[in-house]
Amino acid sequence: MGRVAAVLLGMAAALAAALPAHGDIYREVAADGSITLTNVYRKERKSVRLRREPPAPPVMPVAAAKRQRGAGALPYAALVAAAAVEHGLPEALLHAVIRAESNYDPHAVSPKGAAGLMQLMPDTARELGVADVWDPAANIRGGARYLKRLLEMFDQDLSLAVAAYNAGPGAVIGSGSAIPPFAETQRYVPRVLEHFRRLQSGG
Repeated sequence: MGRVAAVLLGMAAALAAALPAHGDIYREVAADGSITLTNVYRKERKSVRLRREPPAPPVMPVAAAKRQRGAGALPYAALVAAAAVEHGLPEALLHAVIRAESNYDPHAVSPKGAAGLMQLMPDTARELGVADVWDPAANIRGGARYLKRLLEMFDQDLSLAVAAYNAGPGAVIGSGSAIPPFAETQRYVPRVLEHFRRLQSGG
């Protein structure tokens, strides 16, 4: 190979490396030694591929992408997912309750003594078998177990179960199986349900 041809080949390779990766790059050498770069392979011109287009990254389905941006991207996602599977609950529901109760602070304590991520009262925690309310995994499992029990108690009525989680099942029953007329509970229920639905839709 002559010096001129070697220089031209070096320039061609550099140019190919600088081009955006929108397709395979081929080099064609004409009879007079001139070099052409193209993204079209032509057998009769003895095209030589200089660079292969990298494979396109896999496209994540829309639903999976939404879930990844939703519950799966939140704090304690793995613990919540495990508790949700164990008790047959939507992950988004547990996340909605945790956010409303403690805003993901495992050390949160209410003025009434509720503690941890899902704000379990001491008597409730003991009854649920939660030995350490400060342990995120134990707290989430206990809160999920309690929420599942409330859903069964109120015939899967999500609004009443969430109200009972906040005010206690006795208050819901005493209100004629309705959301108790407490200002805190009246704010709490729609806040939890709104966040739950937003996470369910991937928002």
